[in-house]
Amino acid sequence: MAGLKEKFGKRLTQVRRDQGLTQEQLADMTDLTIETISNIERGVHSPRFSNLEKIANSLRLQVRELFHF
Repeated sequence: MAGLKEKFGKRLTQVRRDQGLTQEQLADMTDLTIETISNIERGVHSPRFSNLEKIANSLRLQVRELFHF
């Protein structure tokens, strides 16, 4: 069973792709690096709360929607 970081990463990847965005585009929208987005999506790191808000806002979602696994 996947851990929370892995589930979150898969969900973020799904939402990003559904919106037709690349990791680079999301990184630009959030002022994060591509490496940071990649690490979050692969479940290597979890996002900081401030970055979680940036990601949700950039995807026009409420933060809780990123946790619908």
